[in-house]
Amino acid sequence: QLQLAESGGGLVQPGGSLRLSCVASGYSLDRYAITWTRQVPGKEREGISCISITHISTDYTDSEKGRFTISRDNAKNTVYLQMNSLKPEATAVYYCATERHAVCRDVFDYRGMDYWGNGTQVTVPS
Repeated sequence: QLQLAESGGGLVQPGGSLRLSCVASGYSLDRYAITWTRQVPGKEREGISCISITHISTDYTDSEKGRFTISRDNAKNTVYLQMNSLKPEATAVYYCATERHAVCRDVFDYRGMDYWGNGTQVTVPS
């Protein structure tokens, strides 16, 4: 069974960088588009970016465009989220997820996603 595990979160000062990893086990990740999302307690889950099996990315939020980059390494069964010039508003738990399609939706909708990791906390103090 497919399992996803995020890592790479932590405490970083404003303007700093982090690279999050989403590692799959139990199944080859190269069949599925993978989405990075984040959630702040008490707020709606927010889609950040998705990457298809052909490495085409779809951004779901304007707030991080130009600073967050999604990529994948199918040989390592891993999808990354490179986050640069981090702002305090980026503080959240970050999740990777998939609805087991090859392509990304044009609009983020978490309800179709049936596999999720446990999340990794990113904290950017103000």
